[in-house]
Amino acid sequence: MFVKVLGTAQDAGVPHPNCFCENCEQARQDKNYRRLAASLSLHFEESNKWYMIDPSPDFKEQLMMVQQQKQWRKMMDGIFLTHAHIGHYTGLMFLGKEAVSTHKLPVMAGEKMNDFLSSHYPWKQLIDFNNIDLHPLQAGQAYELPEGASIIPLSVPHRNEFSETFCFLIQGPQKRLLYIPDIDRWEQWNIKLDELMKDIDYCFIDGTFYSVAEFEQIGRSYHDIPHPLITVSMEKFKAYKNSCNIYFTHFNHSNPVIGLDKKYRELIETAGFFVLEDGQEFYL
Repeated sequence: MFVKVLGTAQDAGVPHPNCFCENCEQARQDKNYRRLAASLSLHFEESNKWYMIDPSPDFKEQLMMVQQQKQWRKMMDGIFLTHAHIGHYTGLMFLGKEAVSTHKLPVMAGEKMNDFLSSHYPWKQLIDFNNIDLHPLQAGQAYELPEGASIIPLSVPHRNEFSETFCFLIQGPQKRLLYIPDIDRWEQWNIKLDELMKDIDYCFIDGTFYSVAEFEQIGRSYHDIPHPLITVSMEKFKAYKNSCNIYFTHFNHSNPVIGLDKKYRELIETAGFFVLEDGQEFYL
């Protein structure tokens, strides 16, 4: 079993629409600086099954990333959703009659997320036309996957305007991966981190912003967009970096870590952490 990284950017990707900052301009000129919206795929080679976590607005490109290998030239066997922000579920639109027109593709999400999809068009149309089949997820309860693997949703604090927000603990045959693309503040999370981080091999965590200085650049308030800063997260997780490979993901287009100045990446790596990249694969 392996996990493939399909995207590592905040919901709108890099380059960001209608933005002409240094990072976005560089990404337009050089595709190596492009980043798709945060998403993962889970692959089971023995059973030839695969699943997607969060079908983003970049769904078409991310599907092509998977299907470049002939073995995976089939639609996914299911989709897991973290929450109802545009970068994490709107790729579902490509499953409808105007595009792929899937038949009862399993979509696994929390109760509030399922209620949201069931009561709002155009998502309700996917259900009415049997393009997708909703399966409920309960926080803390494992959902069985092929080859003895499982995925456990855990509730995290986030701006839950339309749904709950999950992170996912992915249990492979040999290793475990914790995926937290979105969270408000670590101190708001009602969980014992020491217990959670036991025996975790890989951890992908919210790296949306590096520091408060970015908010002046984008004309927003840090209090209005409560993601933990990378500098804060490195302090929070420093006790686990020797036993777990910790990667940052979900980068905003303003984040200097993904820009031309490599000193910010070097600061992260020198501190014992990593920057997640589109296309990386991790065997579990």
